Amino acid sequence: MITRELVDQINQLARKQRSTGLTDEEKEEQARLRQLYLQGIRDQVTDALNSMGLKPKPQHRKECSCPDCKGH
Repeated sequence: MITRELVDQINQLARKQRSTGLTDEEKEEQARLRQLYLQGIRDQVTDALNSMGLKPKPQHRKECSCPDCKGH
């Protein structure tokens, strides 16, 4: 979930990166926080689509033989 604290931490690390640079630990923390943020965005989009009655199309492999994939 995207919280104000999460956004504040991401922004704080971004400011520090531009001004003085980040340590390896801070870079790892920044990447982890960004992934949390992106997952929050994905969850929000999925929830919005589900609330409209839309379901994401399943991802299938080449060898899949379901009705959706036949003929592709």
